[in-house]
Amino acid sequence: MRKSNIEQDILYLDNHLLIVNKHASDIVQGDKTGDEPLSETIKQYLKIRYHKPGKVFLGVVHRLDRPVSGAVIFARTSKALTRLNIMLRDGEIQKQYWAIVKNLPPKPCDHLTGFIVRNEEQNKSFVYQKPVSGAQQAELIYRVLDSGDHYHLLEIELLTGRHHQIRAQLASIGCPVKGDLKYGSARSNPGGFIHLHARQIRFIHPVRKELLTVIAPVPDDSLWNFFQSRQTPQNPLS
Repeated sequence: MRKSNIEQDILYLDNHLLIVNKHASDIVQGDKTGDEPLSETIKQYLKIRYHKPGKVFLGVVHRLDRPVSGAVIFARTSKALTRLNIMLRDGEIQKQYWAIVKNLPPKPCDHLTGFIVRNEEQNKSFVYQKPVSGAQQAELIYRVLDSGDHYHLLEIELLTGRHHQIRAQLASIGCPVKGDLKYGSARSNPGGFIHLHARQIRFIHPVRKELLTVIAPVPDDSLWNFFQSRQTPQNPLS
């Protein structure tokens, strides 16, 4: 469950949209657990902040898996939601992730392509190198940013948005995300989070038509802090 006030995790807010740094414990939308989703927490925050008497509109533009942290976009108007949905569909919202893995990838950088099939019963995705029934094409680009004594930091540009895509594709090259038992990590992390973080989002604002780049600070975790302290400011998606 969320342990902090939502206000301190807001990365961007205007009349049209809101971007929040999701905790690994948050669910973006309601599910069978019955836990309060991040969308409802934000609605309550906006209702109080702006003294709204009625219902608050909030559109979910995209989602992150529960054990994943990082930047999530919400729309505050139906016009913004419609435009953001089109931009997401057309690949106009650039997403960069950081992942920590134990095994060094076979190449320092690579463009991974494959075909993903989602198994609903297992809530898990499987990667194939050739088209199979029900598969969706999946693409991402990774590069090794840094290495420590036991773990490696990867930067990932997500080119398609499939179910568990980063987790499944990294596992398919022998590099499961640290803590991700579902995809082959040897051990879980305390609290059940995994070391996968939606680090940066970049897109043209759907109403203002200005370039918007938002960076989400990593969780307060010794391994994340170690790698973040060694990075130099850059714009990898430029």
